[in-house]
Amino acid sequence: MQPLPMTPDMLPILMAGFGLGFSLILAIGAQNAFVLRQGIRGQHVLPIVLTCALSDALLITAGVAGFGTLTSALPWFEPVMRIGGALFLTGYGLRSLRSAWTGGAALSTEGQRVQTALWPAVLTCLAFTWLNPHVYLDTVVLLGAISAQYTPAWVFGLGAVTASFVFFFTLGYGARLLAPIFARPRAWQVLDALIGVVMLALAVKLALM
Repeated sequence: MQPLPMTPDMLPILMAGFGLGFSLILAIGAQNAFVLRQGIRGQHVLPIVLTCALSDALLITAGVAGFGTLTSALPWFEPVMRIGGALFLTGYGLRSLRSAWTGGAALSTEGQRVQTALWPAVLTCLAFTWLNPHVYLDTVVLLGAISAQYTPAWVFGLGAVTASFVFFFTLGYGARLLAPIFARPRAWQVLDALIGVVMLALAVKLALM
């Protein structure tokens, strides 16, 4: 079945997917730190950001496409995943708020081994993406569960995929501008606080659906 063309009334669904997708990948993590470091050095930026964004697109598509079929076969699965997603977001938000409170999350690129070859850098990026167990929970299960609340779900997924491309390209190519800012722990504390608030708000919304 071909997806329906985009219409103006689908914009809120697109933005909902964009907002959640962007929030989920915004948090400090090994993958983002690696992309940021590569961007600061100006090494293999395009292959790295494409690897991250295309990986996310595959995972998001799998979640959005498969979740509807799964919930039709197992009616109890959607509410279980919805509550599980709310709990996950609560933990995610509290962890971000804890990081904001304790500080000490400044990104340092000093002492890191510089990647000089393309394939080692790409393989390292793939490892950060696909060997992280949390990526399957938040990108496939959580986004898949939330997308089921919207009609059509593919618009929500498109928003999340768009957020991934926007985020990684901005992070990779804007890294040199952000480096002086995020060398300070206070900047990470502010970012973590914002992430924590967004995640807790999403958890409440998801639990009340």
